[in-house]
Amino acid sequence: YPLYLKFAVVQIDTARELEDPDFLTESYLNLARSNEKLCEFQKTISYCKTCLNMQGTTVSLQLNGQVSLSMGNAFLGLSIFQKALECFEKALRYAHNNDDKMLECRVCCSLGNFYTQIKDYEKALFFPCKAAELVNDYGQGWSLKYRAMSQYHMAVAYQKLGRLADAMDCCEESMKIALQHGDRPLQALCLLCFADIHRSRRDVQTAFPRYDSSMSIMTEIGNRLGLVQVLLGVTKCWMIQKELDKALESIEKAQELAEGLGNKLGLLKLHCLCERIYRTKEQQRELRDHVVKFHECVEEMELYCGMCGESIGEKNNQLQALPCSHFFHLKCLQTNGTRGCPNCRRLSVKPGYV
Repeated sequence: YPLYLKFAVVQIDTARELEDPDFLTESYLNLARSNEKLCEFQKTISYCKTCLNMQGTTVSLQLNGQVSLSMGNAFLGLSIFQKALECFEKALRYAHNNDDKMLECRVCCSLGNFYTQIKDYEKALFFPCKAAELVNDYGQGWSLKYRAMSQYHMAVAYQKLGRLADAMDCCEESMKIALQHGDRPLQALCLLCFADIHRSRRDVQTAFPRYDSSMSIMTEIGNRLGLVQVLLGVTKCWMIQKELDKALESIEKAQELAEGLGNKLGLLKLHCLCERIYRTKEQQRELRDHVVKFHECVEEMELYCGMCGESIGEKNNQLQALPCSHFFHLKCLQTNGTRGCPNCRRLSVKPGYV
């Protein structure tokens, strides 16, 4: 990824020399994507906004969907969920309006990741399954890469749902394609997923080497958000083995990374794990500290239903987004009904795509 970043900078310089606005727009998109892969999410958002401000060029109109997708992924990395969903909605609208099945496939995979993070596992599975359908129906020349991507996200959803055999099948298919094509980033994600599956089976001895292999590749390619996920998994393994001091060591490393990235959801999960550890160790002062920080994270991310006030993302729940991209418990919307969003008071005219 650092190499891609260098090429993107060179491309921008060349575009400026040629005074080609279309080429310049594309160059800024490549720069945004490079920073997204390096988990520089604020820079990604800034470069995406630069792309969107370059209106009027032929290419910019064609690339707006891809820009919205990249921006959505960056907001998701920062755990700014409403803005992430808003961007994914825009990207999906561009995909539908331009009949861009490849873009639609990528957005569906990102939506799978989105709903995995806020724990609506039904939607987390639905969207990558939709991506897999698109690959089967329209794939042609681009099918293998996107098939691998959709299978990976399906594997993650299956693992969260406890359907571990299905998760293993999907992850193995994704890993096979990743190995064939030398796709190191996807290999790292698949190894992480394999490790999580084994941890779910409480087979810690099999999980640890896979976490180590994933961590090695994540470090090599600069995927710091992936490293946070690996360290979360390692922490849970140590907790299964009741090695609480080792678990705290992993949490400390993960916390430093998550704070550097601005990944609030990662910090919330770490505070939750610390709460469990200090409760077991009967260290009341540390326990209270992490309980307070946990609730601060929930408030900051607005991870609660504006209708019932209960938290979102604490357990698997069916959610529903309104056109303003605020989301609520589906049961609350069905029970209470609403013509306007309780959060922003915007009228609800029609549901969005997501």
